[in-house]
Amino acid sequence: RQPLRTRPLGERLCSAEEATAGSGTYTRHGFIFSSLVGCLEKRGEESGLPVVSVVRDAESQLLPDVGAVVTCKVCSINSRFAKVHILYVGSTPLKSTFRGTIRREDIRATEKDKVEVYKSFRPGDIVLAKVISLGDAQSNYLLSTAENELGVVVARSEAGVQMVPISWCEMQCPRTHTKDLRKVARVQPQFLQT
Repeated sequence: RQPLRTRPLGERLCSAEEATAGSGTYTRHGFIFSSLVGCLEKRGEESGLPVVSVVRDAESQLLPDVGAVVTCKVCSINSRFAKVHILYVGSTPLKSTFRGTIRREDIRATEKDKVEVYKSFRPGDIVLAKVISLGDAQSNYLLSTAENELGVVVARSEAGVQMVPISWCEMQCPRTHTKDLRKVARVQPQFLQT
C-alpha cells in the first residue's frame, strides 16, 4: 500500500489495461478515474493486474457546499469582485485552500448598483460569507455577503491594529481613530473563531 498525494474528484488515474478499478474509482473510455477526493492506493494482486483504489482521507472529505457559511481571507480586489481563500467551513478548518469570488452584486442585499468593492473589503480582511454556487472551471466558489450576519469580521488598519466596527459600514482604528469603510458583519456568537 502506498498512499500518495490527495487526488481530486474525477482525476484520470491510469489506463484500465494497467490496473483493475477498486473502491473510490470508476472506469470510462478505457481509463480509471477517481470518484472521490482522497489518496490513491495501488495493491498488487497475485492473480494479475494491480487494483487501484482511492481512499477518502477522514479530514479531506469536508468541502464547501452551497448554503454553507465559510470564513475566508480576502486576497485581492478589483471594481467587479473580491478574490478570497476559504479557510473554514462553519468552525472546521480546511486542510487545503479553496478559492472563492464575491461579486459586486453579491456584497449586500440592498442598493446593489451603488456597491463599491473597495469600500466593502480590503486584502487581508477576514470575511464571513455564504456559498451560493460551486462556481466555474477555475474551481472558484461564488460567495455572498448579502445577509446582515455576513461580511468583514476582522480587519487591520494601516497602523497594523485590529479595527473595531462602529456601524454596518465602518470600522475604526483604536490607535489612530481613522475610519475605514467596510461591509461589516453583524457577528452571531456561533461564528466567532476564538
